[in-house]
Amino acid sequence: MDRDQRHTAGGDQWEPVTGITACSAAAQSDEEQNETKAEISFQANNENPETADLSDTGNSPSPNSSMTTKQLQDYWRNEKRHCRQVKLLFEIPSTRIVEQYLSKYVLYKIIIIQTGSFDGNKSVIERRYSDFEKLHKNLLKDFNEELEDVIFPKKTLTGNFTEEMINERKIAFRDYLGLMYSMKCVRRSKTFINFLIRPEMEEAYGCLRGGQYTKALEILVQVIALQEKLTKHSPVLIVPTLCAILVCHKDLDNPASAYEYGEKALLRLQMHGGHRYYIPLLETMITLAYELGKDFLSLQEKLEANKAKRCEIKMFTLKELAVREYIK
Repeated sequence: MDRDQRHTAGGDQWEPVTGITACSAAAQSDEEQNETKAEISFQANNENPETADLSDTGNSPSPNSSMTTKQLQDYWRNEKRHCRQVKLLFEIPSTRIVEQYLSKYVLYKIIIIQTGSFDGNKSVIERRYSDFEKLHKNLLKDFNEELEDVIFPKKTLTGNFTEEMINERKIAFRDYLGLMYSMKCVRRSKTFINFLIRPEMEEAYGCLRGGQYTKALEILVQVIALQEKLTKHSPVLIVPTLCAILVCHKDLDNPASAYEYGEKALLRLQMHGGHRYYIPLLETMITLAYELGKDFLSLQEKLEANKAKRCEIKMFTLKELAVREYIK
């Protein structure tokens, strides 16, 4: 059993590892924990704005009302679930060596799991040393002070493919990702999020532009599970991905599934009527609702009200917006 296999998933403490000096970001202060709980409460309201104000209207269940024992147990179980802090755990259980015509490198398999509850959508990605190196250099540009005590594993001219070196880097990169995620400013940064999702996103959107909707859909559905975990602080960030999935389903003649993802996107845009996806999404949803025999008049009213507030400018269709995402 190598060193990284002895690492348990439950611990939040940092172990001294080769190549990484962990700074004091591992532990949260009481103030930060309270802030996190407040953010989670805000997130819950934002993700379902229609029910956000129920507690103020007296419609939500109260522990002081005439509830049965089972109802009380369910109530407090739900309350605890809403207050549970979301954390991500990073593991690198294995690697593989890739040999090409003029190059040879190690790919590290990264498994990302949400802790605190059962996670049926664990994410698996692969990154090489140069990807980690680029991430660190880019993070230093924005967070030099926060990362001043972090020592990144240096390149070596020889021994990069020995079992000992690979195992050391597996542990170092695992702990590096955990450390970066423990810093709120870093884990919310575009640089960190892009490191974890951009290669797969670029592949998916490349397939979408090429008309390979089935393959694009397969990748997007896998990536959005991770993207949702990384953007809990701002649900609107996943709207483009939800719309891309809608486009794939629509072009694959799956209107019901397309409508389902469109509803998720609209839910996140209720307070963002000026978002570039809002009007194209409403137009597509009206078409889908009419095809499925659903209520489209309310969507039509929202569309007309939103258009009345805007100047007459050329609007892209939803598909036109989607194919423009992640173009290098």
